[in-house]
Amino acid sequence: MEVIIRDTDLHWLPTRAWATSFARAPVADLPSVIIVHCFALMSKMGSQVLVPFRGSEDNPRHLKLMGDLGQIVPMKYDPRDENSIKAVMAKANVVINLIGREYETRNFSFEEVNHFMAEQLAVIAKEHGGIMRFIQVSCLGSSLSSPSRFLRAKAAGEEAVLKELPEATVMKPAVMIGTEDRIMNRWAHFAKKYSFLPLIGGGSTKIQPVYVVDVASAIVAALKDDGSSMGNVYELGGPEIYTVHELAELMYETIREWPRYVNIPLPIAKAIAMPREVLLKKVPFPLPNPDIFNLDQINAFATDTVVSENALTFMDLGIVPHKLKGYPVEYLIQYRKGGPQFGSTVSEKVNPDSYP
Repeated sequence: MEVIIRDTDLHWLPTRAWATSFARAPVADLPSVIIVHCFALMSKMGSQVLVPFRGSEDNPRHLKLMGDLGQIVPMKYDPRDENSIKAVMAKANVVINLIGREYETRNFSFEEVNHFMAEQLAVIAKEHGGIMRFIQVSCLGSSLSSPSRFLRAKAAGEEAVLKELPEATVMKPAVMIGTEDRIMNRWAHFAKKYSFLPLIGGGSTKIQPVYVVDVASAIVAALKDDGSSMGNVYELGGPEIYTVHELAELMYETIREWPRYVNIPLPIAKAIAMPREVLLKKVPFPLPNPDIFNLDQINAFATDTVVSENALTFMDLGIVPHKLKGYPVEYLIQYRKGGPQFGSTVSEKVNPDSYP
């Protein structure tokens, strides 16, 4: 399908953009960190955002605050019903695919959510004929040879989208840090509950965490450009590379508590996580989702995940990413034992003798 973009096509008001999150609540899964920021930026530039959702009609209600009256339009849909997707996409001219989940459930596998649904959206967008931009939000480290099934499925989803829509833009953000993130929030909650934090494999894996607002800005920048981002793959990592241990130190430093770690060797961590994977499809009831011992995430953290040397990055979109100091991690203040003013400085650790 040939798409011709004019400079004014994506700047007139309102632009109808179609974004989707695979969740009963639109801010509950992988896109939860990014979806609010993305919607806020798109609403600010005058776009109308159609928000497909599953479950209760109350679930996406809070998202309406991200825009003016009528800008954020929740639309109930079924991700397995092609006609339902077509009905939502009928009035759109931009598609942002935020579907993703970092764990499996009894009803949805990694492959269905991250590969086949992305492919289905691309096929429907191609048939639509009026979709000017398609942005596929994937994950840094996605590869068909990854030890992680999630990352393999993400890579397959990227390939499927680009096969159907060569002009699509693929965004591959690193671990996203923000108010509703699923890494530092989980660590802080675990550390407060159990007074220690397990470090799988000693926490030596290198990652390149990124501030979620920067990722949302990159998506909007790709929508607003002259078409130069079409057909490109962007790897979105923060300006600094951390080991998992160093990022955990930043978490402890921000909540102003003395760090306590338990080193869990990789084989033992996998053994702890294995029962859920074995029983997931065998028991007649849903199993709880693991916070720390997620087998697929353990496999993903077995290898370094950093931006490739020659990859397109934030700089190619005219964005300078924030360092993870101060405001980007300020949300962790809620975990301070004595309130926001607990401790003398952000960087000073609390004396461990004051803890039982």
